[in-house]
Amino acid sequence: MKETNIVLPSLGESVSSGTISKWCKKEGDIVELDEKIAEVESDKVGIDINANVHGKITKILKNEGDDVEVGEIICVISSDVAQKSDTNIDDNEDKKDVNLSHLETVTNKKLSPSVIKMVTEHKINLEDVNGSGKNNRITKGDIINVINNMKLTDDVQTQQLKTSQLTSQMVSPLAAIKSGRMIERIRMTKLRRTIAQRLKNSQNNAAILSTFNEVDMFNITELRKKYREEFEKKHGIKLGFMSFFVKAAVAALQELPIINAQVDGSDILYHNYYDIGVAVSTNSGLVVPIIRNAEHLSFSEIEMEISQLGKKAKEGNLSINELSGGTFSITNGGVFGSLLSTPIINPPQSAIMGMHKIQDRPVVINSTIQIRPMMYIVLSYDHRIIDGKEAVTFLTKVKNYIESPERLLLSI
Repeated sequence: MKETNIVLPSLGESVSSGTISKWCKKEGDIVELDEKIAEVESDKVGIDINANVHGKITKILKNEGDDVEVGEIICVISSDVAQKSDTNIDDNEDKKDVNLSHLETVTNKKLSPSVIKMVTEHKINLEDVNGSGKNNRITKGDIINVINNMKLTDDVQTQQLKTSQLTSQMVSPLAAIKSGRMIERIRMTKLRRTIAQRLKNSQNNAAILSTFNEVDMFNITELRKKYREEFEKKHGIKLGFMSFFVKAAVAALQELPIINAQVDGSDILYHNYYDIGVAVSTNSGLVVPIIRNAEHLSFSEIEMEISQLGKKAKEGNLSINELSGGTFSITNGGVFGSLLSTPIINPPQSAIMGMHKIQDRPVVINSTIQIRPMMYIVLSYDHRIIDGKEAVTFLTKVKNYIESPERLLLSI
């Protein structure tokens, strides 16, 4: 019997372990080559574990929620068992047509090899099957109908179970008191534990301070309305607000390089490139994929990068490289309705800018009160290397670029 150990593969540079988030197969299941058998998440990405051989899972060595080191065995697949099974079912169907005569004895009907295979796989009781073929012979179509009915029954039972569970949850407060209150304990995912640790480390290690400003979004909103359809028609992507803020942030960072720097022991590392992290909320938690060399990208290229990275983030398909090495981050709590917040720095970066909800507010313009679409923006920064003057100046420059977007084109 040939056994193949399935190990946790390399998850990328600086990632030494992962957590089994889900088993897609159980012991005894037959798996095909490259078929997904488990899902693993690290502190940065989630990956699928696929079978590297065709065979039968004989041992599962790690449970869901277990931490696994790279190279550690998670399960064992026996390829001989599958080959033997395939031989019995596929290669020797003619032989089974003779040797499995007990199936035919039950019904007193001749069965084809394909029918025998389906009956064996789905454990069908032939006494309950009415043949539609000549002399009431059971055909492949008869077996398919039985299988479909079995699936339909399973679906109905599953729906009934869900309905029953939902009904049991919809109880009156008095009934809840009588039955007792419950607490459900669920272990944090690897990603959630890593997020918690990194954010706490950021607070402990950096001297985080926040400064605020507000931006009049009228001009940029009108610009989007005017060119939105033409932009999408030409570039195949919608023109959003984020590309303007990325452009504005990069322009401000180029004038204030300390905001784009980071602390390394007793040294300050200045970057001559601008890799901008854009925070994306997923079902597993917040991730920050990186837009590389944003200073060289056009509006459409930035929007395309944001769209592609956001899609991959929500599907859990981001690579380690797409999550590592940013020099500055932008987060937009406004998509959830946040009016104001103080985001935490994403280490080892030294600053993060927060966008918020656009809200119509009365403001004074040229001695008159007008209703304008306003947004609060915030910069959280590491006060160890960034002074208040530099932080305030940075936000003021971003504000000026957004309120007068032509500055981004003229570089003024």
